[in-house]
Amino acid sequence: MTAVLFDMDGVLVNSEDYWVDFEREELFPAAVPDEDVDLAETSGMNFREIYDYLEAEYGTAISREEFIQRFNAAAEEIYTERAEALDGLHDLLAELDDRGVPTALVSSSPHDWIGMVLEEFDLEGSFDRVISADDIDAASKPAPDVFEYAADEIGVPAEECVVVEDSANGIEAAARAGTIVIAYRIAAHGDIDRSPADEIVDSPAELRERVLALAERE
Repeated sequence: MTAVLFDMDGVLVNSEDYWVDFEREELFPAAVPDEDVDLAETSGMNFREIYDYLEAEYGTAISREEFIQRFNAAAEEIYTERAEALDGLHDLLAELDDRGVPTALVSSSPHDWIGMVLEEFDLEGSFDRVISADDIDAASKPAPDVFEYAADEIGVPAEECVVVEDSANGIEAAARAGTIVIAYRIAAHGDIDRSPADEIVDSPAELRERVLALAERE
């Protein structure tokens, strides 16, 4: 049996453009004002770990509390006022359910943010498992831990799980976990390294086609 594990930001919802703008224009200039940090360095990380990374690599000009406060305020605005769901998402999830394919939402975001997305886009009850990196005491993406945990939670070997990811760190994490990786190419990430992925797709229609095809594998 195959299972499909969906990343949230940039896959289920088109929030990455807004997150990139927020980090590039507001957050990073406040946190590391004297540094030119490539956003790809932290893409896919849990936001608390982003602070740890910036502090360790560059030194930060704001406190952890202010950093988290800014992130939480941005999350509420992005998920409830700006982001939109992937075209055809509800139909895709319904078709996977009809075929008996287990699904999970697997995100580095905290459960509060995931809850906003589930409520805003009428996705509550649409996944067999909803997993946040906060659920485990382990390394964030690009480490494979969260996808290994998700495969165990959903009861399907990692090598039989199809993972849909958009960020370089997420693609690497899924590949290192031994899953079948579909990289969803979005403009927000630019020309990142997608080479660890098994397949690369460029549109919601292509994503749907490949997910359904791979989910039928025995």
